[in-house]
Amino acid sequence: MKLLPLTSLVLLSLGIVPSVQADTSTKPLTLTDIMHFVSLEKPVIADNGQVIAVEVAPDRGDSHGLVKKVQSGQQFIIEGGSDPIISHNGRFVAMAVKPSLLKVETSDAKAKKKLKSDMVLFDTQTGNQTRFERVKEFVFSDDGEHLAIWFEADDEAKKAADAQEVDKSALGAEKSNEEKRKDEKPKIDKFDVGRRFSLVNLNNPQLRIDVEHVTAYVFDKASQRLALAVNDGEAKLHSLKLISLDTYQQSTAFESSSEQIGALALAKNGQWLAFTHGDAAELPFGRRYQLSLIDVSAGTASTGKLRQIKDSSEWVLNRYANLSFSDDSERLFFGRVPEVSQQLSLKKITEEQDLFDKAIVTGQRGLKVWHGDDPVIKPQELKAFEKEQQRTYLAVLHLDANKVVQLADKTVPDVALSPQQRRFLLASSDVPYRKMATWAGGHQDYYIVDTNTGRKTLFLTQQSSEELPTLSADGKYVAYYQLGQVYLYDVVNGRRSNLTQSLNVSFADEDHDYPSNAPGYGFGPWLKDDAGILVYDKFDVWQFDTETKQGINLTAGKGRAKKIQYRVEGLVDNQDKPTVLENNQLVLLHGYSDKTKADGFYQAKIGQSGVTTLMEGEYKLTVLGRSKNDDTIVFSKERFDLFPDLYTASYSSPQQGIKQTDFDKQRQAFNWSQAELIHWTNGDGKPLDGVLIKPTNYKAGERYPVLVYYYRFMTDRLHAFPQMKINHRPNFAWYINNGYAVFLPDIRFDIGFPGASSVQALTSGVQKLIELGIADPDAIGLQGHSWSGYQTAFAITQTKMFKAAVAGAPVANMTSAYSGIRHGTGLARQFQYEQGQSRIGASLFAAPQKYIENSPVFYADRIQTPLMIMFGDKDDAVPWEQGVEMYLAMRRAGKDVVFLQYEDEPHHLKKYPNKLDYTIRMMDYFDHYLKGKPAPEWLSKGEAYVEFKNDAE
Repeated sequence: MKLLPLTSLVLLSLGIVPSVQADTSTKPLTLTDIMHFVSLEKPVIADNGQVIAVEVAPDRGDSHGLVKKVQSGQQFIIEGGSDPIISHNGRFVAMAVKPSLLKVETSDAKAKKKLKSDMVLFDTQTGNQTRFERVKEFVFSDDGEHLAIWFEADDEAKKAADAQEVDKSALGAEKSNEEKRKDEKPKIDKFDVGRRFSLVNLNNPQLRIDVEHVTAYVFDKASQRLALAVNDGEAKLHSLKLISLDTYQQSTAFESSSEQIGALALAKNGQWLAFTHGDAAELPFGRRYQLSLIDVSAGTASTGKLRQIKDSSEWVLNRYANLSFSDDSERLFFGRVPEVSQQLSLKKITEEQDLFDKAIVTGQRGLKVWHGDDPVIKPQELKAFEKEQQRTYLAVLHLDANKVVQLADKTVPDVALSPQQRRFLLASSDVPYRKMATWAGGHQDYYIVDTNTGRKTLFLTQQSSEELPTLSADGKYVAYYQLGQVYLYDVVNGRRSNLTQSLNVSFADEDHDYPSNAPGYGFGPWLKDDAGILVYDKFDVWQFDTETKQGINLTAGKGRAKKIQYRVEGLVDNQDKPTVLENNQLVLLHGYSDKTKADGFYQAKIGQSGVTTLMEGEYKLTVLGRSKNDDTIVFSKERFDLFPDLYTASYSSPQQGIKQTDFDKQRQAFNWSQAELIHWTNGDGKPLDGVLIKPTNYKAGERYPVLVYYYRFMTDRLHAFPQMKINHRPNFAWYINNGYAVFLPDIRFDIGFPGASSVQALTSGVQKLIELGIADPDAIGLQGHSWSGYQTAFAITQTKMFKAAVAGAPVANMTSAYSGIRHGTGLARQFQYEQGQSRIGASLFAAPQKYIENSPVFYADRIQTPLMIMFGDKDDAVPWEQGVEMYLAMRRAGKDVVFLQYEDEPHHLKKYPNKLDYTIRMMDYFDHYLKGKPAPEWLSKGEAYVEFKNDAE
């Protein structure tokens, strides 16, 4: 390990970034400024609430880490830092340091593969940094006094593993004496190769342990021990090491010359070390593992205390068998599979007679058989193949009784693991509904599983996969939503109660405009001892008693009266124990006004009806985290004209928040504007809202070109700071700096008529802007991507209001898209037309005319608006041939169309050169048609295909 000491840190001002100038005058915003503009990513807070850390990330370029002491305000910069974690007491911060963008961009393909991240350990007391090179992952012990560092595999070790991989196609073939001599050196699969590992004592950095060939590691929750799986396959040394975190003394708990050690787990009470191990001579793919435990409560371990858990006749362990102890350390959960076998291989043609052997020749075929009764279609099966290879079925070992109970099986494959002392767990199965998911979306049956016996009790059938039940903290009850009502299922006696049937309020989504059952608004936390649960309607929070089945409106109906949506926020995110509430406990509520689109913080008391306002205003609030052992929260506050800087505050008094960052200085350097809410009446008489962002230096009475950007509901972005990135969306700040008004209208859909209802909302909203004297009626542009790309392509077939349109990844022909494939998931697209976003509500053969009526390709001859289509030709959501269909239809009809095909790009552009190129061309396009600027040559004449030599390859 090479340590690179860095010079002492200089305290830096948070607001200073390369794109911000020292003078106070403002300037126009450029694409280069957007590239430099930073956002705050992955903020974290120490368990004691004393230190925060965040990644400061520009749109293009290298991030840096920011560390801030909450009380003193002292702050530090970690150059290149990202993905921060903080030790329990806040003294240390660790961050990844990725290779610089310049290094990446100047490396050829081979060199890029060798680039790995480093890690920096920062001491908030001394300001010292220590750098570790080529780090794969790093983690603090729970007490924050130890740091585990797992390094990337050394290049030489990786080469050796690659060179020694077994030729799977030759398995079982007779080997010559020469081949046998070559095989005397063990062949190590990449899966079995260990890495360098370091354990660092943060109180005494000189106290450090370095171990080679580590394949797995785990701290116990009490921060007393660290367990390491050490597998040196070449030397045939496999050992399980225990390290005392008090003394850093090592002991060997298990040792073998032939058994590869797999997964590890330490019981939370410190008594048991569990691990899997299997024959190292077998390839990992087909290796069977044994589960064993060692009693380490005496402080040392020996093989004499080994307890081996025998496989059943039906279930065995493989390399994916993760281990996890229950919170009370009385049970060990682990995954098993029905069988383990080596990967299938095909015999190769090696001699003359093989050329005519039908079995050998057809064995080289490339074929996938699609059967009408397959549970899932082949593309979906292929996409899920790797995940299914790693699927295990949960079992539990009751340690005192030494009894194994299988909980999951192929009929009910999914059991939700809980760390609590629950006897009962929640299980689900989509097996009966896998075929119908193709056209009806996902559904599940839900069961209660008894961990003592493995008995499964079915309590809910054909539930939408979007509507997840919630099991109480102690496992006594399950709450679930169905068809507008909320139910409580008593796990012990099997009784169910309708909690909401007597209430004069709907718990179904009141804005649901899909051809499917309206979903609910979800659940809040459970109460202590399973005494109750919080449930949400559109606006208010309800508290239901699990014994009496009675409910109170915790927010006293003020949500519905004031049109404010209240939700519980800022609870401790604890992975080990679910958060439970107690009666009379004060809880923080986040509120969103359906009228003003603004946020506020409020307070309620469990068990009492009423709401107290803590802070509210014309801004958007987001709770980003809370310290585990302190009541400090981190939140951001933003508007279109206010950067979302970080604030810290007491959980009970966020109105007294202290601003911890000042990156709004970036925005202050440029011309900016504000966002405002616009109201109008749709053509069907229904009220609609939209967000209007006027151009910088707007002058009343002047008319401006307008860019319309939309999807479905957009007004919740009224107080959101614009995304300062270059991607497939128009950058609002850049457009308003270039003389455009930006309009974001809400769209409300009618089932069966998605295209027409979208056009009605768009045209009525734009007409409102014209009536207000803001929009130039001869300079209205329309831009949408994916679902709004479809709406854009359809809208221009129905109206000539728009003078130019850009559609990214649009569906042009619903009749052909209906039975297409979403290549990212392998799912058929039928369900989204019958039940989902496309809102047709019937199959193609049941309602063919609706598919035609809503498809822009059938009306291409009507189009009078120039259209630019953009697609990545590896689109993983919408078949890119949909863009080809629209282009060819318009081309055949003699319409103004241009098609941008970005090579090897998915649904959203990923490669920065392509994102920047598209951004520039989009502005060129709108500037030409809406402002009358000269057309660039690519637009007026097109571009001939050419090939470029790639010097990087």
